[in-house]
Amino acid sequence: MSGMRHFRRPALVLALVLAPVLAPVFGSLAWGLPPAPGGRAAAVTLHVVDAATGRPVAGARIVLGDQEPDQVPDDQVLETDVSGRGVIARTDGRAFIRAPGYRAGTADIAALPSDGTMALTPFVPKALYLSSYGIGSAALRNRALALIGQSGLNALVIDVKGDRGLVPYPSRIPLAIADGARRMTTIPDLGALVRMLHARNLYAIARIVVFKDLPLASARPDLAVRLPDGRLFHDRQGMAWTDPSQPAVRQYNIAVAIEAAQAGFDEIQFDYIRFPDEAARGRFPDAASQAGRVAAVTAFLAEARRQLLPYNVYLATTIFGYVAWNRDDTGIGQQLERMAPLVDYLSPMLYPSGFTFGIPGVGAPTRHPYEIVYRSLEMARRRLDISPKRFRPWLQAFRDYAFDRIPFGPDEIAAQIRAATDFGSDGWMMWNPRNVYDALPASASMSATAPMPVIAAGR
Repeated sequence: MSGMRHFRRPALVLALVLAPVLAPVFGSLAWGLPPAPGGRAAAVTLHVVDAATGRPVAGARIVLGDQEPDQVPDDQVLETDVSGRGVIARTDGRAFIRAPGYRAGTADIAALPSDGTMALTPFVPKALYLSSYGIGSAALRNRALALIGQSGLNALVIDVKGDRGLVPYPSRIPLAIADGARRMTTIPDLGALVRMLHARNLYAIARIVVFKDLPLASARPDLAVRLPDGRLFHDRQGMAWTDPSQPAVRQYNIAVAIEAAQAGFDEIQFDYIRFPDEAARGRFPDAASQAGRVAAVTAFLAEARRQLLPYNVYLATTIFGYVAWNRDDTGIGQQLERMAPLVDYLSPMLYPSGFTFGIPGVGAPTRHPYEIVYRSLEMARRRLDISPKRFRPWLQAFRDYAFDRIPFGPDEIAAQIRAATDFGSDGWMMWNPRNVYDALPASASMSATAPMPVIAAGR
């Protein structure tokens, strides 16, 4: 992944190559490196394996823990090689280990077994979404939790900064208090909520709506997207947006992410990490330039990734469904090849209702939910040449609004689930803006009864 430390010095490269052969000779000297004063090894080897199969996990990210935010040196972030091994330049403290498709792990370096083995547990999230209102409603929350227990689901996506820019928990961020984002509380204790979810063995995802932010844009017009006459820009839903190029806007949203990570969420998911699709009407730096839009979006992700390193949390971003197909930035700053290296998971919104123009070979998207999901994921994977486990799509659990207004019932939902499963994504997330999921199949892992569509090669 971009930003990982690479070992370029010839002597160290040779040591890494010969380490497996020389390890029996050197005994306790990890990877052939000299001992530190007092006889202790200057470095140890962490061997990351799959807890279910024992196979090595290549590309797992290792971050040395106990670091202060903004103070994680480059030499304390690395990835495992093809054998699942990575050299840790410390002999005590903690190591955080993450790899897409697994639960994050923490290792006490001094307590590692002699072979340095650390097992990661495979995990495939199957999630429902609850808005800040949904999680605060006992009726909606309990209904979702009951459905999870009945249907084999194992994860929840929860708004910690929602579509209207509100922050529904007692945040300590000054800007959240000053701009009115804290005018309602539906989550009295963010940490207690996460502990409750973990007690139920649920994976907790914090959704943060980033640049669509009515409270901040209204309170700070200097940070907002504005019309040529200086008035605030509002989209078709009446929402104001903040300027993605503004450092203060970026830092505010990263601060929300840090509070969510500190509360114990397993994953941070950034949504609306883009320019408004009517960007040509706005007035902000480089809005008309694809390069400028892409630079602003990727700069935010890069900074968020750096500041979240001290927390053992996965990072994801939601993207438009057509971003999987478009080679440009879709006019909003989302360019697939630039975003993928900066996150653990890409979460395309593959709602058939959102594919207004269809896709090659499919002109009636709501009638072909399997094809929309499968082909879009496969197109993105081919472009990026990465594991299917780097994707977790959003799926449609709401009535069509763009074509024939058909309801999405168990068959349509099951077809989408099967497409994501056949593709091999690391699970999926179900979206219903009303937080009502009565139309889900009886079992979330079921396949639709209709035969699998034939996917034409090269499409």
